[in-house]
Amino acid sequence: MSKPKKHRPGPVKAGRPSFPGDEETQPWLALLLEAYHIVDRGIARALEAEQKRGRKPACAKGCSHCCRTHKDIPVYPLELTGISWYVTEKIEGRARDALRDRLEHFKKDDPCPFLAEDACSIHPVRPMACRQFNVLDRPCEEGEDPYYTRRSDVQPPVKKYVDQAFFIMLPFYGVEKESERARIVETGAFHKMVRELHCCNWKGLAGKMRDFDLKKGPGPR
Repeated sequence: MSKPKKHRPGPVKAGRPSFPGDEETQPWLALLLEAYHIVDRGIARALEAEQKRGRKPACAKGCSHCCRTHKDIPVYPLELTGISWYVTEKIEGRARDALRDRLEHFKKDDPCPFLAEDACSIHPVRPMACRQFNVLDRPCEEGEDPYYTRRSDVQPPVKKYVDQAFFIMLPFYGVEKESERARIVETGAFHKMVRELHCCNWKGLAGKMRDFDLKKGPGPR
């Protein structure tokens, strides 16, 4: 497999999440955000192509069906690092207190622990699996998972963008050589590291939030 090519910007624009100060001090964060930007751009292009065929995205702000019904959301170690950082250092105020309480009491059969008032509380760093799950034409029924009920209405991942995203992420795992990164992407070995979001130790993350607050001391967050 040759080195995945960088995709040139086209008519569809997907903004890159940006945390300049944090990216300077934590190099892994730039890898994650760039990978997400690549995936987002691929999704935007795919949805634009579907709209030209007369199909419309059914997903909209305030829709949280997939956050409630999906129990097998794949997440990778670098993504977990990003979630942990964002939750610990970026969420503030009452939203922080509410999220910490949810994480403390989270159970595997609950909706996504990061769902808050029908919105994603970690939206800038939500996993690739969440970014890529888009439903076309008809909104989901209550409790429906369209991946199983009408897969033809679920926008499939755009492989060339996803492969490029994984290629970008691999230095986090100590794989610097481009030829080796390309081999890992081509063989799918990268996916051996995947975990399920609902099976992660979110109670531990709640404890990390408390420790961070204690170190930071009193005052506005």
